[in-house]
Amino acid sequence: MHTIADVVQALEELAPPTYAESYDNPGLIVGDKQAKVTGVLVSLDCLESTVDEALEKGCNLVVSHHPIVFKGLKKLTGSNYVERTVLKAIRSGVALYASHTNLDSVVEGVSGRIASVLGLQDQKVLSPKSGLLSKLTVFVPKDEAASLRTALFAAGAGRIGAYADCSFNLDGTGTFTPQDEANPHIGERGRTEYAEESRVEVMLPRHKEGAVLHAMREAHPYEEVAYYLHHIANANQYVGLGMYGELPESMSLGDFFALVRKSFHLQVIRHTATDLSRSVQRVGLCGGAGSFLLPAARAAACDVFISGDFKYHEFFDAEGRIVIADIGHYESEQFTIDLLAEFLTKKFSTFATHLTEVNTNPVHYYY
Repeated sequence: MHTIADVVQALEELAPPTYAESYDNPGLIVGDKQAKVTGVLVSLDCLESTVDEALEKGCNLVVSHHPIVFKGLKKLTGSNYVERTVLKAIRSGVALYASHTNLDSVVEGVSGRIASVLGLQDQKVLSPKSGLLSKLTVFVPKDEAASLRTALFAAGAGRIGAYADCSFNLDGTGTFTPQDEANPHIGERGRTEYAEESRVEVMLPRHKEGAVLHAMREAHPYEEVAYYLHHIANANQYVGLGMYGELPESMSLGDFFALVRKSFHLQVIRHTATDLSRSVQRVGLCGGAGSFLLPAARAAACDVFISGDFKYHEFFDAEGRIVIADIGHYESEQFTIDLLAEFLTKKFSTFATHLTEVNTNPVHYYY
């Protein structure tokens, strides 16, 4: 039977916590990692009603998009909905886990799901993140380079977008003189050795450095491994916030808004357009509050940028060059529940994964 730790590990392979924004608080917020999972309830938010629903469905783990705790809690007296939710979860033995801006930052995450719902093609990350990549250079006997590469690839190195097992290799001659305390794989103590070696270079996600270095040492024949590990400034084009892509065919803005309204079950779209006949082909989007990505959407030559939580004065920033379409925070992230549930159902078969039936959207409209 799987533990909460197993579920956490799977979710963090999908969306590593290192991809989260600095202000965020993803991860296991309440609960014992070693507890056996009886069932998982997936929701966008985690409230008291969510914990109640989990108990009704026999679930001892709630996986939500939004973390119930953003800031540090100095007291747990039940004085607000955050404290009451945490207290109820602790008393009921229900673990709470959140995958937030880290899930926003992967291509198969929140914005990627929105892009797929709208049928966008040639999808790309709108604002790629830098500081997430490393390069490993290691020297190994030429005859054993292939087995070392295999070990590095298995540990998570050498993946660039849709391409796996990527490396650069250069052959040369290495020199070394084993000292008296050495136990050399080749050569003799006190005599300089000339060895035919390969220089192997691979890219890797920074959060996998530990696993890759461990695999390197385990697979390498030398007692002392010569290697360099560099943090590189390149932006990771496959990790970041927001997405953009192309509609299969251009359409008028009016027809596009009709598509969006139907796809997202919307009651209203706040937008900046004055002419609904203008053509739409390239669409940028971001689940949740994405107004900060408007400059990136403009730079990517998007015709429309879809997100939520735009403030009044931020609508002026469209400047007639792009159409802002605010569909609401909850509305733009609603498919995250399906995304997480589908992932967990494929990963685990020993417990049931339930989609919440509680609508936690705090915003309502009166007509």
